[in-house]
Amino acid sequence: MTPTPVSPVPASTPAAPLRVALIGYGLAGSVFHAPMIAATDGLVLDTVVTSSPERRQQALDEFPEVRFADSADDLWPRAGELDLVVIASPNKTHVALAKAALHAGLPVIVDKPLAGTAAEARELAALADERGLLLSVFQNRRWDNDFLTLRALIAEGELGDVQRFESRFERWRPQPKGGWRESGDPAEIGGLLYDLGSHVVDQALTLFGPVTQVYAESDVRRPGAAADDDTFIALTHANGVRSHLYVSATTAQLGPRFRVLGSRAGYVKYGLDPQEAALREGKRPSPSSGWGEEAKEMWGRIGSGESPLTGGGVPVPTLPGNYPAYYEAIAEALRHRTPPPVTALQAAEALTILEAAQKSATTGTTIHL
Repeated sequence: MTPTPVSPVPASTPAAPLRVALIGYGLAGSVFHAPMIAATDGLVLDTVVTSSPERRQQALDEFPEVRFADSADDLWPRAGELDLVVIASPNKTHVALAKAALHAGLPVIVDKPLAGTAAEARELAALADERGLLLSVFQNRRWDNDFLTLRALIAEGELGDVQRFESRFERWRPQPKGGWRESGDPAEIGGLLYDLGSHVVDQALTLFGPVTQVYAESDVRRPGAAADDDTFIALTHANGVRSHLYVSATTAQLGPRFRVLGSRAGYVKYGLDPQEAALREGKRPSPSSGWGEEAKEMWGRIGSGESPLTGGGVPVPTLPGNYPAYYEAIAEALRHRTPPPVTALQAAEALTILEAAQKSATTGTTIHL
């Protein structure tokens, strides 16, 4: 298929919208990135890179003025017409595409995980610094409603000194869907450790800082699956907090999303942030939509001495989730050279933990960092 012809367009001025090219229009591109780009003042979705006729039509239905390219290589000759590249393609392509975009002189966002190894992530960070370009990683779960609420409770001292952080991202999907995410080929960087594990590890590091040791258990439970689908990670943070992180596709009874125990009180929260479900249903953020809000019956509870399921503690209003905040911060960083909301070095730190977890699960040992 021949790339859609484009005519030369002058580079954006500071007052003009920043033009974004989105590489990949699968789940990440169509559900998360494209809607958030379009909803952000100062950004416009200029080009989608996909050769799929079905995905092109899907994009056109929502963004009638979007242009298309068959491959990322079609973008680099017209780098002067773009202000940002977002990489939402399969994990194994992230490093090569990020390098190509940076060499073309373009700022880059990469969907998590940034790379397969911490060393690759640091190499990308060094390249971005050398070229004076933004490089950020899309860690949208930092703007989940429950995480924002927990972060506020900790900052306000409501839990006292946090001692244990339990975080679960569990699903009940007994039948594998197939595809690269469930491939056992290490080159694909599939499996839940690098998928959902990227989120729970990033959240733990954001809340509690550096880690000194890692222990993990990782299994392939489902017939026909080739990559880990049931993984547990235990982290010991330098400040003494212990994080117990669970990611699974084989959980028949789901546990709390968060269970956080402190010297004064504990916080327990069930259920997932509603933003992903809303995006999948075609809903879009707007100032009047009540975006990211959840029903009172889903609020977590804070207290001590009794289970929240038997009436212990008191409800804590959940702060609205706010995925749009990520791209708002990106627009600010591009225009005013403020720090990006998530850095490549933060992603490298998380990848160090994921690599240690993989080694721990393979050897049955605790890895000291």
